[in-house]
Parts: sequence; C-alpha cells; structure tokens
Amino acid sequence: MSHIAVERNRRRQMNENLKVLRSLTPCFYIKRGDQASIIAGVIEFIKELHLVLQSLEAKKRRKSLSPSPGPSTPRPLQLSPTPESTPFITHNNFKELGACCNSPVADVEARICGSNVMLRTISKRIPGQIVKIINVLEKLSFEILHLNISTMQDTVLYSFVIKIGLECQLSVEDLALEVQKSFTSSDVLCINEI
Repeated sequence: MSHIAVERNRRRQMNENLKVLRSLTPCFYIKRGDQASIIAGVIEFIKELHLVLQSLEAKKRRKSLSPSPGPSTPRPLQLSPTPESTPFITHNNFKELGACCNSPVADVEARICGSNVMLRTISKRIPGQIVKIINVLEKLSFEILHLNISTMQDTVLYSFVIKIGLECQLSVEDLALEVQKSFTSSDVLCINEI
C-alpha cells in the first residue's frame, strides 16, 4: 500500500510541476498538452532565453569596450545570422525560414513556423516603439496572435506571434526590413536568408 501512495504522490507532484512549467512558457512553444510536448516546449523556450541573454551580454561588452560617446555617423544596416547556418531549420517536422535585419539601434528577426511568423526585436527602450511596430504589422495586414514584452534594465525584447494570411505576398526578409525601418529612418537595404 505504501508503494502505491508514494507513486500517487510522485505523479501528483510531477503534474503540478508540469502545470507550472506550462504556465511559465508562452503558449506557441507547446504544441500539445502531453508531458513530452510540454517539456520539449520548455526546452526550446529556455534555449531562446539563453540566446537573448548571450545577445544582451554581447551588447553590454561592446558598449563597455566602445569609446566615449560623441557625435557619430549612423552605420548602415547589416545582417547578422542566427546560430543556425542553414536556410531551412527543421523543428518537429516543420520547416522554418527566417531572416535577420540588425542595426546599431535594433536587432530584428522574423521566422516562419507553420502558418505563423515569430517576430522578435531587441533594442534599447524607445518610447512609443511598440506602437510603431504594431502599426507596421497592421499596415501589412498581419494579425497579431500573441505579444510578449520582456525588459532588462534599458533593453526591451518584443516577441510577436503573427498569423500569415493566405493572401500575404511579403517575404520574411521584407517583414524584417519593414520592422527595422520603424526603428530608424535609414532606407539601406538589408535582406538575407538565414
């Protein structure tokens, strides 16, 4: 009898912990409600958080190594590949196509996943910037399914899940460029596949 009670208690604790993990993870990372999917989604989310942390640490290092602030000319937009080096990234039998468009002001990444686009921007806090990004997305007729805003000191990460309409003719490269333009007035071309 005591073995049955111990096992029942273990399962109850496991289910409670899975509920907590599921509540802490954005819904688009978890495809189904089974234990394996929840754990896989949490792992993917943690990997992404590590990438964001590495990016923020690199920016902090660059900032601490840069010379004292003074008048400078704006640098042109540049592409920065994400850790994956192939144009098509496969996760759970879905092919993903993505693009980055980075500048001194902001890093923008757009990635297609199934019938959705995952769009992420990292920048310093700019008052009203979220409204500008939403206006760009609405102008391009995208439907925002989910928005997550994360901040750390003066840096902000906006993560969008956007529904792709059947009539959409915009590439992920063009989307990343249009969102990047909302951060800066520069019209320098910055398109590339990852």
